[in-house]
Amino acid sequence: MTPTLYSFRRCPYAMRARLALASSGQQVKLREVVLRDKPSAFLDVSPSATVPCLVIADGAIDESLDIMTWSLRQSDPEGWLDMPAAGWDWIERADGPFKDALDHTKYASRYPEMDASEQRDLAAEFLTDLDQQVGVWIFEKPSIADYAILPFVRQFAFIDKDWFDAQPWPDLQTWLDAFLTSDRFAAIMSKYPQWVEGNETVPFP
Repeated sequence: MTPTLYSFRRCPYAMRARLALASSGQQVKLREVVLRDKPSAFLDVSPSATVPCLVIADGAIDESLDIMTWSLRQSDPEGWLDMPAAGWDWIERADGPFKDALDHTKYASRYPEMDASEQRDLAAEFLTDLDQQVGVWIFEKPSIADYAILPFVRQFAFIDKDWFDAQPWPDLQTWLDAFLTSDRFAAIMSKYPQWVEGNETVPFP
């Protein structure tokens, strides 16, 4: 069977799933979910009711990083999984403390007990460290670490792009800009209609 990917175009978790699927060449049936109007077919298969969710013959893969690694284990023509072990540490930091600080900054009104400027400073500590690590890529060549982290750096940057661009992160900013202007990013950001039961299959990539 062809796997089915429940996705949401602007979700950074869904972005990184689509990036890995596109790199691997693993074709799926893409179903665009509107989060305020989740279809029952999606809720029936997604344990967490969050995107992305990849439905394969053996069940559902409900975590974006797991979707990435599953896709690349099917086929990894660009060698994304061939990276130093430190790459997984970078992903863990990005998915943990950095993402927490990002959310507390971007959605500050939801966290009135927290100081948004302090949270932005916490996120900036991670980005300062990452700027010291990044050249053209985090390591010598593109890896799953780059494409697992880039969607979240993008999300943080656009909270206040003028502020982000003014920070002393030249290598990080160049890395992000190269991603945002790449054919790869454009290819995974096509607009899809909301999926409803009975819609025609949308192949991806």
